[in-house]
Amino acid sequence: MHRKILIWGLVFSLLALVLGAFGAHALKAFVSQDKLQIFETGVRYQFMHALALIGLSLYGSLQEVKQRTHKGLGWSAHFFIVGTFLFSGSLYALTFLSFTTNSLARLLGPITPLGGLCFILGWAFWIRAVYLDKVDK
Repeated sequence: MHRKILIWGLVFSLLALVLGAFGAHALKAFVSQDKLQIFETGVRYQFMHALALIGLSLYGSLQEVKQRTHKGLGWSAHFFIVGTFLFSGSLYALTFLSFTTNSLARLLGPITPLGGLCFILGWAFWIRAVYLDKVDK
């Protein structure tokens, strides 16, 4: 399981790097500064939670060495992954929808906070797992 979490973290890191470069070099010529800031927020949160997934994978691997497992780590990873799709994905979509007069942008507004809630839950489950980890005596 921790290998899958690591792969998600690495893929999200790679995509954040590519999207960040795209936003810094190509996208800024086509969208307004406020839309570019929205896009950059999506990239920043994606990269931040990609690193969190990598750290979560490493922590989970360490727990396996100690022959301890917590379901909370899996929940945390799932919330980080879903949160990235909802939060960053909706911000990317809002940026790209600015090229059209599509009313779909109004529907995306409520999705971003749901992604943020997923991020919060992911961190909460990780905190719970660490708290429940008993120290060797």
